[in-house]
Amino acid sequence: MRVITIVLGAAKHSGRTNMDAYSSNPLQVSYSDSSAPVLVAASSETAMLKAEKIISANHLRIGARLKIEEARERIKVQPKAAAVWLELDQDCGEEMDALISQVSHDVSRGLYAAIVSSTAPLLDKVSARIDEDDVEVIVDANDLERATALALAVSRTNAPFRVLDIGADNSAERLRQLSEEVNRIAATLSRLSAGPMASSKKLQDLPSGEIAPLSADTVGNVIRARRLRSRFLPEELFADPAWDMLLDLLQAEIRQHRVPVSSLCIAAAVPATTALRWLKTLVSQGLFVRRADPHDGRRVFVELAPETSLAMRRYFGEVGSIVAI
Repeated sequence: MRVITIVLGAAKHSGRTNMDAYSSNPLQVSYSDSSAPVLVAASSETAMLKAEKIISANHLRIGARLKIEEARERIKVQPKAAAVWLELDQDCGEEMDALISQVSHDVSRGLYAAIVSSTAPLLDKVSARIDEDDVEVIVDANDLERATALALAVSRTNAPFRVLDIGADNSAERLRQLSEEVNRIAATLSRLSAGPMASSKKLQDLPSGEIAPLSADTVGNVIRARRLRSRFLPEELFADPAWDMLLDLLQAEIRQHRVPVSSLCIAAAVPATTALRWLKTLVSQGLFVRRADPHDGRRVFVELAPETSLAMRRYFGEVGSIVAI
């Protein structure tokens, strides 16, 4: 197996001490002291162990293991970091919100890469604090999704990345086998972030004219018909998260409902991490719009951009009584 090592530049730690917030056995990994470390902040010891598993599997050095409440100050004094990994399995309130906001801001300044790993119940709270596309957000992720997120994040620092040997780890063989898959997916998702919906046809160039009235029931029937397919054929054959999210937001718009990030990810009918990547792309391309909840600072709503809404309504007007699935 061809191995590409990670070279991110020197990180000097003179006069500083790593603040290991969680006690654990020493990591059985080898690394060069010249590589910039990964700082890990976790909401519990169990969460910390999950993050350590993937980071150490990739031979990245863990510079500090931090509790959520101490992470902001520790990050500020870190001379250099390859990435910051936040592992969240419980709501830590204002400290968590402030930390996520700081990390998102730092990533926008190019200070380091970042991965935020969350459970599904925390998704809305996490999403409300991240306004930087390059923060990798994963939800209830498996090992492959975690390794892919790390590969994507590190790749944005222009550093080569590869899943490396993991020695005695029980899942070593499986992760080694996934090495090529992780890098293939990382490359694909990097292209995806540049625009999976790229097209020479602009929304504003669509034909003008009267738009036929469209009912929420009509859109709902399409959504139900799409879901029925999984009763007869494997569901994974029909994964189309962008279209599913477009339909869900159109139906909500007609009904004058607000759609939070977590609900839209469910409507996408794919794993939440995949849905979030599509959502991020659709927002960055101006097809969707994020709106802060005026009554809850820890929640964000998503809606169709005006041009997208118009395009969807024209589409349904064009197909008429034809079954649009």
